[in-house]
Amino acid sequence: MGASILPDLGAEILIPFCAVVGIVFSLLQWVYVSRVQLSPARDSNSNSAGKNGYNDYLIEEEEGVNDNNVVQKCAEIQNAISEGATSFLFTEYKYVGAFMVAFAILIFVFLGSVEGFSTSGHECANDETKMCKPALATALFSTVSFLLGAITSVVSGFLGMKIATYANARTTLEARKGVGKAFIVAFRSGAVMGFLLAANGLLVLYIVILVFKMYYGEDWGGLFESITGYGLGGSSMALFGRVGGGIYTKAADVGADLVGKVERNIPEDDPRNPAVIADNVGDNVGDIAGMGSDLFGSYAESSCAALVVASISSFGINHELTAMLYPLIVSSIGIIVCLITTLFATDFFEIKAVKEIEPALKRQLIISTVLMTVGVAIVTWISVPSSFTIFNFGTQKVVKNWQLFLCVCVGLWAGLIIGFVTEYYTSNAYSPVQDVADSCRTGAATNVIFGLALGYKSVIIPIFAIAISIYVSFSFAAMYGIAIAALGMLSTIATGLAIDAYGPISDNAGGIAEMAGMSHRIRERTDALDAAGNTTAAIGKGFAIGSAALVSLALFGAFVSRAGIATVDVLTPKVFIGLIVGAMLPYWFSAMTMKSVGSAALKMVEEVRRQFNTIPGLMEGTAKPDYATCVKISTDASIKEMIPPGALVMLTPLIVGIFFGVETLSGVLAGSLVSGVQIAISASNTGGAWDNAKKYIEAGASEHARSLGPKGSDPHKAAVIGDTVGDPLKDTSGPSLNILIKLMAVESLVFAPFFATHGGLLFKL
Repeated sequence: MGASILPDLGAEILIPFCAVVGIVFSLLQWVYVSRVQLSPARDSNSNSAGKNGYNDYLIEEEEGVNDNNVVQKCAEIQNAISEGATSFLFTEYKYVGAFMVAFAILIFVFLGSVEGFSTSGHECANDETKMCKPALATALFSTVSFLLGAITSVVSGFLGMKIATYANARTTLEARKGVGKAFIVAFRSGAVMGFLLAANGLLVLYIVILVFKMYYGEDWGGLFESITGYGLGGSSMALFGRVGGGIYTKAADVGADLVGKVERNIPEDDPRNPAVIADNVGDNVGDIAGMGSDLFGSYAESSCAALVVASISSFGINHELTAMLYPLIVSSIGIIVCLITTLFATDFFEIKAVKEIEPALKRQLIISTVLMTVGVAIVTWISVPSSFTIFNFGTQKVVKNWQLFLCVCVGLWAGLIIGFVTEYYTSNAYSPVQDVADSCRTGAATNVIFGLALGYKSVIIPIFAIAISIYVSFSFAAMYGIAIAALGMLSTIATGLAIDAYGPISDNAGGIAEMAGMSHRIRERTDALDAAGNTTAAIGKGFAIGSAALVSLALFGAFVSRAGIATVDVLTPKVFIGLIVGAMLPYWFSAMTMKSVGSAALKMVEEVRRQFNTIPGLMEGTAKPDYATCVKISTDASIKEMIPPGALVMLTPLIVGIFFGVETLSGVLAGSLVSGVQIAISASNTGGAWDNAKKYIEAGASEHARSLGPKGSDPHKAAVIGDTVGDPLKDTSGPSLNILIKLMAVESLVFAPFFATHGGLLFKL
């Protein structure tokens, strides 16, 4: 079989080294961002300007650069947004913390009861001559890793939100000096979040493995089974972050748009609109904190799925540490690749015009994918033996290291394809969105019809890409191949998150410019940044959904092997009823989240209308609206409404596993995966297309767009209605569905021994 070239010590140094480099790089980016002053005082050494333009007051000196009043206003608005976001997240974490403790107890009790809380060891499944650690140890360590995953997920989301609210006003102020300056601040801030999250996730997982290994010793099967709790913790927090944040942001957005734009005909982010602060807070808690936790969950789960399968393959049986840690080594190289890629956006090339923004962001995706392909080839060659065996449903399959390299590449390039297809269907530079915009001529109804059709059609190529990557990676390396393909898709997570976080930061910057009363030119620049961010956010969601499909399937494979199921036969009634119920769950979940946004938006619309009608001088701009009430409506609604969808996802595997057993549960997981991916892609792309169709009309950049405008025209109003319908689709239901399919699979994997031993009560009667 041969040994890997990289010694164990090399792997043990490489992983933490790359993680620390990622953390240092993110702190360096933060230092650059913090150099933009938010106090009216001007820096004395204004001649020492670097290329990135901090303290560089000679570029495009423009009206308002020296206006202390504007800076003061920006600082005040940023403060209000930051306070609103922080108070919401703390309220959310109080509820989520209570859930976390309760669920941790449940994990310990259920897994401990597998062997009746016995403290004596048992024979190892793959080597009966050795004794393995008791189930009680797995219960305890799974609980600890669950809590660590949950805390890491929460911290990732919270830090991301803090960085975004720190950077939004700084981006606005830099926009006075040119679009290139503003772009660099927004992108650097996104990079802070991307690198912190990728490096923290990797470092914590690595430390957990090292610490658990001290107890488990030679029992690698038990060690990596207990690590699965890390993925469960990460994803369960992501679910509440995504759903809660999504309801918050969309309730505010829909309320602000319907009354402000459609009824009162005032521009977006107008300070007279009472829901405007809540809307900007929502961008941070939904798109930043939610997205951060979501991608961290995907990363943790794909690592866990790969490690579980590897632990019962030749890597685990022969105790080959370097090969065993291959999933972590891929992620480590990913951080270094993303670091080089980021320099292309911030240091190697300068953006001088609006039209260069979107290509610069797309270049990030291409450069990171190409460099990663080279990086993966090198690490696969040095860290994996030339030939080894992988567990494949009861047999050991011989795999070559070049086949493993191709598994990673298939995932990596499928991610890029999904990203660009998503961009084609959601960017207003291409015909699909322009057709949707054109359909607004005849009103909102045709706009909705065209938008829905676009969303359904946009599913085709991503599903083929996912299907091909599943077939290729499974043919080469069984379920391990699929887990590694998912990791390949997520290996450039730092760049993906930087691009993703850039969008909401630019959106907030535009809002702050409008509220601070800055000139039209500055608003145009922030709008250009925001429009590019909108498309890249859709690309990010495509990545998240594609990786969720692969991660979920890998977890499904790990669950099947851990629960001891030989085959999953669709023709048996036990499995088929699970399949059909599982396929229904994403619809039930979407119904809950959509209705939650609708009812919260209803309260918001009524409140905004009340303020416009009862506060004298509000429309004239002489009186200030009551922002706090709108923030409270969004907070209360999202906290209350996130619990039922969360309960549906968390309780389904437990109920099915306990009462119907592992075979029915395997059907439920397969069904929810198959239907969830389709709904998630179509919902995200429909919403993204409606949003950009509205922006296409507003920007009026082409003859066709001008024929539909200007703002306030009938086609524009129809486009606003389409955008409002799409809001909960693209920012609440769609993105939350990828957590549903992953979370149910990882939860089933963690509880598999309990379900296999005590489950299926109804069929035992």
